[in-house]
Amino acid sequence: MSSIERRKLIEDMIKNSEGPLKGQNIAKKLGVTRQVIVKDIAILRAEGKNIIATPDGYLIPFQQENGVKKVIAVNHNEKDIEDELNIIVKFGGVVDDVIVEHPIYGEIKGNLMIRNLYDIQKFISKLSNNLQPLLILTDGIHLHTIEAEDDKHLNMILDELKKAGFLINNEE
Repeated sequence: MSSIERRKLIEDMIKNSEGPLKGQNIAKKLGVTRQVIVKDIAILRAEGKNIIATPDGYLIPFQQENGVKKVIAVNHNEKDIEDELNIIVKFGGVVDDVIVEHPIYGEIKGNLMIRNLYDIQKFISKLSNNLQPLLILTDGIHLHTIEAEDDKHLNMILDELKKAGFLINNEE
């Protein structure tokens, strides 16, 4: 199989998967090393394919046809992470990422793709393994790209985040 055929197969595998695919699992199925998969993913991204790497593996994010997307600024401590995520998911929102501004590296972005309570619990369980969230770098200030079905649902999310004291600015 040529590298072009392999990359097409990788893209199709990720596109048709019901969840994120680990690079090592893709490599095993294709009989290559994980490094080959990492390189192929980099090439696919350079070609404009929307493949993201999450802690659970590679995925192509689902795009809601009529959905809305917004970057929001929030501020809270580690103990409030689960409450913040629950508010967003409660109203059908998806937390695409977390972004912090680092004084040396500039913008640091982590892909989250948190869509439901199960995703929240997986994320929180990782934090309980002595891993640190990005918000510790900025005293709790961070951004999220969130998606919602429509403006009504987005506004419900923003209102609840504001009531909880998490939202920094609801104005554009």
